[in-house]
Amino acid sequence: MSEKPTTSDLEWTELDQRAVDTARVLAMDSVQKVGNGHPGTAMSLAPAAYLLFQKLMRHDPSAPDWAARDRFVLSVGHSSLTLYIQLYLAGYGLELDDLKSFRTWGSRTPGHPEQGHTVGVETTTGPLGQGVANAVGMAMAARYERGLFDPEAAPGASPFDHTIWVIAGDGCLQEGVAAEASSLAGHQKLGNLVLLYDDNHISIEGDTETAFSEDVLARYASYGWHVQRVAPRENGDLDPQALHEAFLAARAETGRPSIIAARSIIAWPAPNAQNTEAAHGSALGADEVAATKTVLGFDPEAHFAVAPEVLRHGRGAVERGQTARADWEKELVGWREANPERAALFDRVRAGELPEGWESALPSFDAGTDVATRKASGQVLKRLGGVLPELWGGSADLAGSNNTTIDATSSFLPEGNPLSVADPYGRTVHFGIREHAMGSAMNGVALHGNTRIYGGTFLVFSDYMRPAVRLAALMGLPVTYVWTHDSIGLGEDGPTHQPVEHLASLRAIPGLNVVRPADANETVIAWREILRRHRTAPAPHGLALTRQNVPTYAADENTARGGYVHTEAEGGPARVILIGTGSEVHLAVAAREALQAEGVPTRVVSMPCAEWFEEQDQAYRDHVLLPEVRARVAVEAGIGLTWHRYVGQAGRVVSLEHFGASADYQTLYREFGITPEAVAQAARESLTAAER
Repeated sequence: MSEKPTTSDLEWTELDQRAVDTARVLAMDSVQKVGNGHPGTAMSLAPAAYLLFQKLMRHDPSAPDWAARDRFVLSVGHSSLTLYIQLYLAGYGLELDDLKSFRTWGSRTPGHPEQGHTVGVETTTGPLGQGVANAVGMAMAARYERGLFDPEAAPGASPFDHTIWVIAGDGCLQEGVAAEASSLAGHQKLGNLVLLYDDNHISIEGDTETAFSEDVLARYASYGWHVQRVAPRENGDLDPQALHEAFLAARAETGRPSIIAARSIIAWPAPNAQNTEAAHGSALGADEVAATKTVLGFDPEAHFAVAPEVLRHGRGAVERGQTARADWEKELVGWREANPERAALFDRVRAGELPEGWESALPSFDAGTDVATRKASGQVLKRLGGVLPELWGGSADLAGSNNTTIDATSSFLPEGNPLSVADPYGRTVHFGIREHAMGSAMNGVALHGNTRIYGGTFLVFSDYMRPAVRLAALMGLPVTYVWTHDSIGLGEDGPTHQPVEHLASLRAIPGLNVVRPADANETVIAWREILRRHRTAPAPHGLALTRQNVPTYAADENTARGGYVHTEAEGGPARVILIGTGSEVHLAVAAREALQAEGVPTRVVSMPCAEWFEEQDQAYRDHVLLPEVRARVAVEAGIGLTWHRYVGQAGRVVSLEHFGASADYQTLYREFGITPEAVAQAARESLTAAER
């Protein structure tokens, strides 16, 4: 095979074309062997993916976590073979046996790409549109990172400049999350973001004319994106030369995000399966696979055939990547010498460490005062802003209510924005009324690394961002949600805005830690613990915070253990345990006073985070929830699903098993029976049940 370029503008040899066709063969064989999967898109997209991994992206397969690498996001996660085969060819550690074990137990090539499971996979994708929004977050993070470490550098001249590349399809661009995120990207003028739109006109139900007929590029132009369309070759295959030119033009456009629409034919060049919905999600069948191999000049009887010269050619990406990284490291040395303080910050942030003495910046609150936990959280953020420059975030247009403004003088907005606080490297993010995109972009920020991100909205609107929250939990991403107005305590806005089922529903997500502090001091300790866990136990955390003022108690460090003895029984060993969370802890404290007056020694347990509590050893959990005390009451202004396992058969739960109403919060708590009197009465009933 000749190494001589076949074009003047792009070094595209016969060996390059053979590598692309090998990728197509491997896609067919992998799906055919396991009997299920999505071969068609991986076949048609092979030229584009190969171009990125072999000709355009800055990456080093031998150092997949290189900080300055370009990021690649496969938003069409069902076409995971598009990515796996390029990782195999480029030398990321996948081998033919991994492709042969595609979609099987224990393999490194699961049905959809999983970050942290397969080296080289930047984000877990599959739910369509999520990858687009993740990429927007990565692009935002890349800009913020540049502002932290090298803000004065000319465009393209910083060691922190890099590109986020995305491949998305019709399904991605039909999802609302992609629209939200793309609108945000256009507004932010994220010129480091390049999206290839695989315009193949096929979805599971057939031709996309069944549901999708808009002018996608016109829509993206209206968002403020740079738009291009690339025509295919006459035979229907993607044109590497045209794609390469479009990619270069997109990368050169630094003032806007770019989208390139490429009309492809799914499963090209399969003689009978191309351009059919069957090729989207089903094996082509032995006869069609053999016929396609014949068209491509491969032995129809050979399976997983990779010519040694093709593999050597692909693995050349390792040497090129190492050279690029070595050049970057030399550039970084010069940057370090010129910026010693920023270099020290880079090293600390890169290591996930917090600065010495950072806790001293945290506020404390006097016991006996009444403070809403959302306000306490806002004070924490303002204090932390001065000592943790890597911490940034904002709200989905509710900053004044969520108290999420870390710096009122500096908003993350692009050059040219007319607002006086606009700063391309600003601290406060305005996500707009885009809760879903906010959650998914936060995931992208966390995946990008080198910063710490938070985002706020009302707890009831966590519904809008739930798919992103679930994926954050699946990936174990250290993102922080500031969910305020956490109960019927928000009052007059009524049942549409009052979360009832949300706390229990969110606690049902494996890997998500829901933290509902009882008062201002618990809020401070909760924030401190979340920040500490960023490196040691990364996971998403949702802070559920009150609108209304609640009593402040003395700080207790055991808050960080998820549950602790808030107020001990008096007059003898505890006969009943009252478990409270959030704004209902003070109801439990008041109920205890009534029970103690009746001669019933009563312990109050505050449990701000059941997930943290469950991490503790059995001895500690038994110390807090005494096994011998069967009389227990849990109180929370939401459905009681969380609490039955803690109160047991003799226990009672004071909860809200229906929607709220529009009235002041004092009236709502009284009318719905979430009161100290109700808690005390439930305790009496539990004592009777425990004695049977």
